[in-house]
Amino acid sequence: MSKEIVARLDDKLHAKRESFDKIPVVDISPLLDGSSKQGVAKEIRWALSNTGFMYVKNHGIPQDFVDSVFNVSRRFFDLPMSQKMTLHISKSDVAFRGYIEPFGENTDPGKTKDLKECFDIGPERSTLEGPFFGPNQWPSSLPEFRELTYGYHQKMVDLAKKLLQGIALSLDLSESHFESLMRDPISVQRLLHYPPQSGFVSEEIIGIGAHTDYGNLAILAQDDVGGLQVMNRDGDWVEGIPIHGAFVINIGDLIQRLTNNVYLANMHRVVNISGRERYSIPFFIDADFNATIEPLASCVTGSNPLRYKPVTCGEHKFGRFAASYAHLAKCNEVGRQLI
Repeated sequence: MSKEIVARLDDKLHAKRESFDKIPVVDISPLLDGSSKQGVAKEIRWALSNTGFMYVKNHGIPQDFVDSVFNVSRRFFDLPMSQKMTLHISKSDVAFRGYIEPFGENTDPGKTKDLKECFDIGPERSTLEGPFFGPNQWPSSLPEFRELTYGYHQKMVDLAKKLLQGIALSLDLSESHFESLMRDPISVQRLLHYPPQSGFVSEEIIGIGAHTDYGNLAILAQDDVGGLQVMNRDGDWVEGIPIHGAFVINIGDLIQRLTNNVYLANMHRVVNISGRERYSIPFFIDADFNATIEPLASCVTGSNPLRYKPVTCGEHKFGRFAASYAHLAKCNEVGRQLI
């Protein structure tokens, strides 16, 4: 590949090239096997109170399985646009399942158009039950797609619940604290493709605009291309350099609310000027649709007064989706009725 510069960034898009030693790599095997849950919990507390992000290694998900999901994801995005559009997310109503074309979802709509395409699945349902719960859509031309991606979703649900046990312990709660909020949680398994950009790149069009995640927790598998940028507490953008075999973990708005800002849901974005196609596989888990999220009493102090009113998970998430999806202009009323 040529070493010549393929893109020139607007000053606002520059990020520091750091190794993310400052955002720690946490070995979670002692959490998973029970040998040192509290030790891992201490590392989680430092990471989430200082950065909102961490890498996790020894997570128990075989790399060859992750690679197989990346491979089928690339094959899906290589399909003709006409085939992908038959699975458009708008066809799922407010279940939010299926394909999203470039610029079809914009996470920072007042500033940025997102140059990405996505495919979303979630917990399988036979009929539309309400926002975030309904039938998945599947590409008929890729018969292995369903087994691989839904199998990955299920593995991520299990891993996320283990990580949330560690987060609960890090807050001096019972490790089962989140179970009552997650009997039937909202979850989204997403596949992402970011085309490379060249020429002058400004904030008006980038891979994905600056945003925080909406729910409890995200687990990200990324390829070796790079492009993830994370804002640190100093307001600087730092590159999220890929680490082979590790997942990127970050918390969302609901954990920030739960901890009354003790833990931080950090802003992040993607800028792909690598000259290569970028693929990533993020998984998002929230809580039950009607679960009430409010600050923990232990996180409300004289120096950190109450910052948030109670909110239900579904209302919060649907509100964030309504601001991001073009097709919700015709789904909003349905969403309101179902909420």
